[in-house]
Amino acid sequence: MRNVTADNITEVFAAYFGPDTDPRLRQVLLALARHLHDFAREVRLTHAEWRKGLEFLEWAGRITGPERNEFVLLSDVLGLSSLVDMMHSVPGATSSSVLGPFHVSNPPPLPIGGDLKGAWEGEVVLVQGLVRDMQGNPIPGATLDIWQTAPNGMYSSQDPEQDIHSFHALMTADETGRYAFTTVRPVPYTVPDDGPVGEILRAAGRHPWRPSHLHMIVAAPGFRTLVTEIFPEDDPYLDEDTVFGVRADLIMRYQPQPAGSFPAEGFALSGKVDGPWSRVDFDLVLAPEGVEEAQAAAAG
Repeated sequence: MRNVTADNITEVFAAYFGPDTDPRLRQVLLALARHLHDFAREVRLTHAEWRKGLEFLEWAGRITGPERNEFVLLSDVLGLSSLVDMMHSVPGATSSSVLGPFHVSNPPPLPIGGDLKGAWEGEVVLVQGLVRDMQGNPIPGATLDIWQTAPNGMYSSQDPEQDIHSFHALMTADETGRYAFTTVRPVPYTVPDDGPVGEILRAAGRHPWRPSHLHMIVAAPGFRTLVTEIFPEDDPYLDEDTVFGVRADLIMRYQPQPAGSFPAEGFALSGKVDGPWSRVDFDLVLAPEGVEEAQAAAAG
């Protein structure tokens, strides 16, 4: 095409696809180009702004490595990660939420009733619940990959003073779908803001804070793997999570318990908790494999 203009460049781009292009790839790339072109026309993007954008991407690439992915962080703070999660969550099942950059592979096994708190200071929190299907039936043997921040606000992969598996564990639900463990309250923390994403946040007058939360990846044969987080109802950042991860059904409550009432058996800390403690009850509901495809086919 010799006569490419600002008005027809999107149509010209579409015409350049080869006949054997994968249809889904064509759909995605064409929509991406269409929105990029419309964006540039809408704001009348200048050369200086275009160059700044490329420099931003170059900077993000330079500081991305095994322990930090600035492109994932950018997707998070722009709301794209959460939008993809929300579009593919199944009504009636527990909502998915962002994975985040601090998950550690191959966490050590933790038996039901095991402890994550260890020697860290802070009130004991007992977290328990059931893993079940959308009809309310228990899912025996579901696995829960659990992780959180330490009380210093850092994940183990950020903190050289912590063991890499500190506050990380893999638990298998029992025959009733029950899981249970003890820990200490996670705390709010800031996403990394010393790079290009931090520059965007400051320029937009936004803060880098996330509300405290527990991460979980819940998996079982025949069910969609759930990647999610649960948030306490009293966290000061609950209504302004910088990565938009909070959902109404992911909010839990710390229930204060009096001294002397900790379960006498069934937990690693049984007989060792003298003071007040808190309990969290939170059930996790998994959707069956293929449910999203079935819903899409029914809608189409």
